[in-house]
Amino acid sequence: MDLESLLARAAKARNAAYAPYSGFRVGAALLAEDGTVHTGSNVENASFGLTTCAERIAVFAAVHAGQRTFSAVAVSTEGPHPVAPCGACRQVLAEFAPDIRVVSEANGERREWLLNELLPDPFREIPGRSGT
Repeated sequence: MDLESLLARAAKARNAAYAPYSGFRVGAALLAEDGTVHTGSNVENASFGLTTCAERIAVFAAVHAGQRTFSAVAVSTEGPHPVAPCGACRQVLAEFAPDIRVVSEANGERREWLLNELLPDPFREIPGRSGT
């Protein structure tokens, strides 16, 4: 899938965002290595710490569906400029794809990064323990 199509899926996902407090709606589309796309949108809560970002929702949906390897994530916002995923989302993405390509679009402007540029030293597995 090309990045334009992935960005279009992220923009469509943005329409499902629940952002009554900030008004900052975000959609994400995560491309798995097998070509499937998992989407998410931000869901806010009156208790702001319980808000979940679009990128994490997309990752969690993909993992729930059995995916573990990803090649790209697209982020779409209605803000004035493209934004990179927040720190928590960067760490979650790094769990599965530390070198994933990140593309963000807003207001006709586009930016691209590799995740390891945005998060050069992610938290890693604790020695002696492994995830399942």
